[in-house]
Amino acid sequence: MPEETHPHRLTLMSWPTALVWESDTAGVRRDIAGIARAVADFEPVVLLANPGDVKAARRACGSQVDVVPVPVDDLWMRDTGPAFVLDGQKIAGVDFNFNGWGGKQAHSRDENVAREILTMERIPRIQAPIVAEGGSLEVDGVGTLMATESSLINDNRNPGKTRADIERALRETVGATTFIWVKGVKGKDITDYHIDALARFSEPGVVVISTPPEDAPQDVWTAAHDQARKVLDTAVDARGKRLDLVELPEPVDVGRRGEGFLATYVNYYVVNGGVLLPRFGDKKADRDAVAIVRDLYPGREVVQVSVDTLGEGGGGIHCATQQLPKRA
Repeated sequence: MPEETHPHRLTLMSWPTALVWESDTAGVRRDIAGIARAVADFEPVVLLANPGDVKAARRACGSQVDVVPVPVDDLWMRDTGPAFVLDGQKIAGVDFNFNGWGGKQAHSRDENVAREILTMERIPRIQAPIVAEGGSLEVDGVGTLMATESSLINDNRNPGKTRADIERALRETVGATTFIWVKGVKGKDITDYHIDALARFSEPGVVVISTPPEDAPQDVWTAAHDQARKVLDTAVDARGKRLDLVELPEPVDVGRRGEGFLATYVNYYVVNGGVLLPRFGDKKADRDAVAIVRDLYPGREVVQVSVDTLGEGGGGIHCATQQLPKRA
C-alpha cells in the first residue's frame, strides 16, 4: 500500500444522503461539494451518488467533478471504498468488508461500494480476511503500518481474532511488515477511534500527531493521546529507525460544536501538488496549522476547507476521500 504522497490517478468521494444526515443534509452537502471542488483543482474527482441525487450533486460540485450513479448510504469514502495496493505496474483494490463500523450504522449499500468501484475501474479485487476501514490504517509506503487496537482488535469487527491474526491479514493484503499499535478508545465514537484522527505519516520516519492543548481536561481522549505519544516516542519503523514526531496542535476556539465534533487538523488529505487542510475558525490555530503542514510538505500548496457540518459527523476531509494511485 503506497503512501498518500504517491501520485494519484484520481480521488474517489461519495455524496451524502438525506437518510443518514436528515436535518444536516444541506450543510454536509455544502461541505462535500467544497472539498470535491478543492480536490478537482489538483486532480480528477469521481463522486458516487445515489441515482436520484446525481443531478443535485452535479449542480453543487460543478463540471470539474465526475458524478456517477452508484448506490451509497453515506459519504465516508475512506472507509467504504477499497484500499489500493501496488506491485510494480500491477494494481489491486482490497475490500475490507465494511460492516458499518461494527454494526453501528445501516450499510446495505456501502458494503458493496468497494466492489462497485473496482468493477467500474476494472481493477482486481482482493477480499480481506478481516473487517477494517481505510481510516483505521496509516502506512508509510515502505512497510510500516500504524493502527489503533480499539478499532481493529474489536469483536464488533473481528470477533475471536487476535492481534497476530490481524497482523497476518494486513501482511497479506497491504504488504505491511512492521506494526505500530496504540491503544485507542473503544465505544466513544462511531469508528472506535481511527488512527487518521490521531497520527499520520507525512513521509517515512516522520509522524504528525494531533496534540490537545496543555490545559485540556483529562478525559479518555487526552489519555489516548498520552498513551499513543509514549508508544510513538520509542517505536521504530520498517527500516529499523526511530520516528521523528511533529506536533500539530488542535484548535481551541471552535465556537459552539456538538460533543462528537472532530476538531483535528491531522485529518488532512494529500493531493497531487497540494494538501487540503480543515479550517475551524480559530484564526491562530488555523494559521499555525498551515505553517506546520507547509513545512511537512514542501512544494505543495496548502488549501484550507471548511468542515463545519462534516465535523459534526465525527469525520473530516481525509475520511471523505480515497486516493486511486497511479501505477508505479
